[in-house]
Amino acid sequence: MKHFIANKTSKGKQYLIVSLIVVCVSVICFAFSAFIGYKVAAFVLLVTVSIIAMLFDILPVLLAALLSALIWDFFFIPPHFTLQISSTEDLIMLLMYFVVASVNGVLTYKIRQIAKVAQEEEKKANAVQLYNILLNSLSHELRTPISTIVGASDNLLNDKNKISEENKLKLVSEISKASLRLDKQVENLLNMSRLESGFIQPKKDWCDVQELIYSTINQLEDTLKKHETKVIFDEALPLFKIDFGLMQQVLNNLLSNAAAYTPERSTITIHAGVKKGSPLENLVITIEDNGVGFPNDEIEKVFDKFYRLKNSKTGGTGLGLSIVKGYIEAHNGSIKLTNKASGGAIFTIDIPSETSYINNQKNE
Repeated sequence: MKHFIANKTSKGKQYLIVSLIVVCVSVICFAFSAFIGYKVAAFVLLVTVSIIAMLFDILPVLLAALLSALIWDFFFIPPHFTLQISSTEDLIMLLMYFVVASVNGVLTYKIRQIAKVAQEEEKKANAVQLYNILLNSLSHELRTPISTIVGASDNLLNDKNKISEENKLKLVSEISKASLRLDKQVENLLNMSRLESGFIQPKKDWCDVQELIYSTINQLEDTLKKHETKVIFDEALPLFKIDFGLMQQVLNNLLSNAAAYTPERSTITIHAGVKKGSPLENLVITIEDNGVGFPNDEIEKVFDKFYRLKNSKTGGTGLGLSIVKGYIEAHNGSIKLTNKASGGAIFTIDIPSETSYINNQKNE
């Protein structure tokens, strides 16, 4: 509110607003003056000036201090309805009131300005920190595949007559893998940019969750080939109204993460089911592994942008899980990470959705 009034309202309107506030408070105090006395009215007006100082620029604040002092003198200090003051004590009180109101208003305004500057400095510091994290991450994650592509391409071009067909295939394979890795990093950056700008909005349509999961697993055939993948579906699983493409990216990132951070031949289990909710039912998908799990003190941070586990292997920008969270929240859903007592991690996705059991009726 104070940000809006101080920055969006012209000085002329601010003068008018503070004058109306002081007058309205004075009218209320005058209506109860027989019960509260003129000294209590002074405290009320002083508090009013303090509140005004939290919301408006310095000159309107000083106007409020002067106007409240004059009103207090004219309407509240005996004799009423005159600026003449018969008591020396009341005169000193009036002068002190004006001084205190002015100083209080100025100090409150200055504190607000200091807080604003501190907030701006904090934003700059966070921006610099984010830039450094991004630069450090991308300097490796983008440069490595690019170097691989350039190096392999040079070998193919310069020594094409000396390289055996087997080595040519290896170099082409390296170029392909590096290109896919580079494409993945750029895609993550673009997706995060779209999320933060609010550009990504789910295009919901009826989705067969079994098709969604199996198509994602087929996409990750090479990634998952050294792991055992189990898929479990609840009986009579309905169609859900979700964005197929976004949810496929969610599952892709989670399964890729599970494959990257669990030992070879470990098991990755995917379970999809429906949970009764109100007014919508909820799609619940869990992705479970039997690896080492996550450090307990880092579980709350894994969905943060650019965050990578302290002892994680090199590779990745730390955007995969933050994109997962963003896509799920775009569906008004939630994701939770927990460790299993027996070892390993469980990602639980919970998304409220419209459902249709038409596909089950057809199967029957």
